[in-house]
Amino acid sequence: MNQIVVEDQVSVTIGDDQIPCATSGSNEIDSDGLEFVVKNGLAKIQESSLEDFIIRTSFFSGMGQNSGLAKKTKIVAIHKNLNSSWSGKARAQSFQVFSKAVADKCGGDANVKYAWYGAASDEISDIVMHGFSWCLKADGNRDCSRHSISLSPAKFSFDSVLSSEVDENGLGLLLLCRVILGKQEVVTADSNQFHPSSPEFDSSVDDLSAPRKYIVWSPYMNSHILPCYIISFEAPYLRGKKDFQAATDTKSERNSWKPVVSCCSQLVLKQEVAFKVLVSNVQL
Repeated sequence: MNQIVVEDQVSVTIGDDQIPCATSGSNEIDSDGLEFVVKNGLAKIQESSLEDFIIRTSFFSGMGQNSGLAKKTKIVAIHKNLNSSWSGKARAQSFQVFSKAVADKCGGDANVKYAWYGAASDEISDIVMHGFSWCLKADGNRDCSRHSISLSPAKFSFDSVLSSEVDENGLGLLLLCRVILGKQEVVTADSNQFHPSSPEFDSSVDDLSAPRKYIVWSPYMNSHILPCYIISFEAPYLRGKKDFQAATDTKSERNSWKPVVSCCSQLVLKQEVAFKVLVSNVQL
């Protein structure tokens, strides 16, 4: 039995292990029109469940000051990745092995967090089926390689929403993953780095004190990232994504996060509102 460590609570966003582990739970399958959901045996999370409530709360609180866009965004369904295929089971077991290894290296704490990953629906489907890939389709259907995977912390879901691609109906997909971060180092946007700078480090961030990006290097993308949930959402405003992103200043938005998060934290403390922490045991 491996027990997942509980993450400190600071606001109404997801705390580590408030959500039950995605390797257990109901086996009810509901496609909601997603073909790969059926192919991979994903289980739909019931809307009345605590799991659903926590994920929805984190998703919408992660929209930050974009309250107008939050009202235009709808979660259609949430599915749990049961890792029921032989390859899925292997990836889940590998994640547990590396969690323990990184914890041993880092003095007992592997620094495992929840994080969002947004991409085109085809890529999300491929990740669930086969894991993360070194290759991506660039403009003009050219293949290109990547050195790292960038994910958004649980309280910044909107960043990953912007990274996703919606279809003609405005339907997009997000992954909610568990990520082994270990000891982190800062990497700037113009860096040519493609692996940890030394064995001391396990992953990278854009800012140590207030990270907006978790960066996992490609050699570790399928051992340090475990996709747990697939969120289907509607965001019609993303159909003109390029024009929308050009009008969205994420840098100025970033500077406004600290007071917002602080305000939310104080409100939660004053009202003594907290989620019950669900500590899950994983049978390997």
